[in-house]
Amino acid sequence: MRTDRVDTHGKVSLRYAGTMRHLGIGRAHAGLRVRIIRQGPDTMVIDLATGELLAEHTIDPDRGYQPQRKRPR
Repeated sequence: MRTDRVDTHGKVSLRYAGTMRHLGIGRAHAGLRVRIIRQGPDTMVIDLATGELLAEHTIDPDRGYQPQRKRPR
C-alpha cells in the first residue's frame, strides 16, 4: 500500500517485479492524492480524500502501461 499523486497525464507509477509500471487512472483525476493497494498482480486506486474507488488493474508483466480493468455494467 502506498500514497501517490496522479500526474498530469492521468497516471501513477508503481514498481512491480523489479520494473516501473504506469497505471492509467484518467486525466480527469490529475493532481489527486490517491492510495494504491496491491495484492499480487491486482491493484485498486482510491481517492485519498473521499475513499472513492477510481480504478482497478491486473498488472500484465509484459507491458509498461497498465490500462484500467473493465468493470461490468
